[in-house]
Amino acid sequence: MPLPWSGPAVRGLSVPNFSLQGPAVQTLSAAAMGALLLASAGKHFRDPGFYRDVVPDYLCRRDAEPDPEPGAAHTVVPNHPVPNHPLAVLSRDEWIAVSGLLELAAAVGILLPPTRKLTATALTAMFTAFLAGHADALAKAYGPQGTPRRRKIHTVRLPLQAPLILWAWSLRKPIQKARKPGGCV
Repeated sequence: MPLPWSGPAVRGLSVPNFSLQGPAVQTLSAAAMGALLLASAGKHFRDPGFYRDVVPDYLCRRDAEPDPEPGAAHTVVPNHPVPNHPLAVLSRDEWIAVSGLLELAAAVGILLPPTRKLTATALTAMFTAFLAGHADALAKAYGPQGTPRRRKIHTVRLPLQAPLILWAWSLRKPIQKARKPGGCV
């Protein structure tokens, strides 16, 4: 029995050819990615604490330590800068805000066919870069300061990056025109 997405006519009726790379499916996929990015971008600003664990410490600028409370023991000399990693150009909160802004821009860029390929390529790179933060968060969750809740959260969050990377990469492909019944384009 011919299936509707196979293209041939069924009992003399012309059946549309549905392809997983067809324009309607790719547009829907891009819209779904845009919605996901928009929701995530909003969460970056509504609940930045959700993302704090996945920003690796080595990316976070450490400014001068504040003066300690009177009578509190401390080992850091007050008001002296703590050495930063060369990649530590922003604070943790600034990284969260910047990644939220990038996701907001990507939510728009992925919807526009002229910018979709570039945006999808950038998203693939961004989701791949996020692997480092998720791996770092997972390692901390299983470390001495980790909690069972954080272990569960980060054990799920890290592998979720793989489908996001593949999904973003799939949106790089140009839209293929659907074939008309009979094999003509």
